[in-house]
Amino acid sequence: MQENLLIVENVTKKYRDYTALLNVNISVPKGSIYGLLGPNGAGKTTLMRIINQITAPDSGNLLFDGLKLEKHHISEIGYLPEERGLYKKMKVGEQALYLAQLKGMSYTEALEKLKFWFTKLDILDWWNKKVEELSKGMAQKIQFVVTVIHEPKLLIFDEPFSGFDPINAAIIRKEILELSEKGTTIIFSTHRMESVEEICDHIALINKSKTILEGPIDGIKKQFTNNNYEVITKDSVLTDNKFYQVTHKKDDIFQIQLSEGTKGKDALAFINKNYEIVSYKKETPSMEDIFIKAVNNA
Repeated sequence: MQENLLIVENVTKKYRDYTALLNVNISVPKGSIYGLLGPNGAGKTTLMRIINQITAPDSGNLLFDGLKLEKHHISEIGYLPEERGLYKKMKVGEQALYLAQLKGMSYTEALEKLKFWFTKLDILDWWNKKVEELSKGMAQKIQFVVTVIHEPKLLIFDEPFSGFDPINAAIIRKEILELSEKGTTIIFSTHRMESVEEICDHIALINKSKTILEGPIDGIKKQFTNNNYEVITKDSVLTDNKFYQVTHKKDDIFQIQLSEGTKGKDALAFINKNYEIVSYKKETPSMEDIFIKAVNNA
């Protein structure tokens, strides 16, 4: 069984009459890329702020690497919020050094690692520019660097690709995957379901302040998989019968739903006997399909 780096147990947070989180539970395995998903206003940002101890829960517990989450754990967490914040009048290098030292790094260590990252991301010539001279995407690259510079056990990224063009989004995605391969645990919050499909292995879906789905992506996909198959035929038209109903057709591509009690192999045997098949495969729901269905059914 995979060990968890972060456990959130029955966390509740209220702001006067508004309940931001209600008995939320998540378990983030060590080394995982954990997608924290949910509609706007679901409570994701509040949970990330609690993990970073920017605010405190009204009730519930948080465990970090087996211990109660305490102030000193902040040095082992890196947080890139959706709302970025750099001092616009400061020079990039000066500011990055300052922020790195706030994370407990010495000047020498911070300078060495910043030079490494700036070289790696091909941004070394920005060192003496003022932040106000940078585009939004350029500034976000700087914030990414100062978030990861102290090599924390846990990284929390809130919409990390926001404002990036496709090329730079791919560069940051590659760096996130490399950090994961080195053993860093990552919580990744985004509205882009294609990004979740590409890089996450576990998810939690929060809706209306509650956890409504949580676990490995493969298991959740199995949970939402139904009896739908995609069939491609060669110059043939599938029609309804006792084994299945045709739910959608486009050219020679058919979506079919198996009748209750029918197994996939039985439908395949029938189609194979009566038609020329190009392909036959079970449809797996996308994370977007699951997101919409789970939220609508909650």
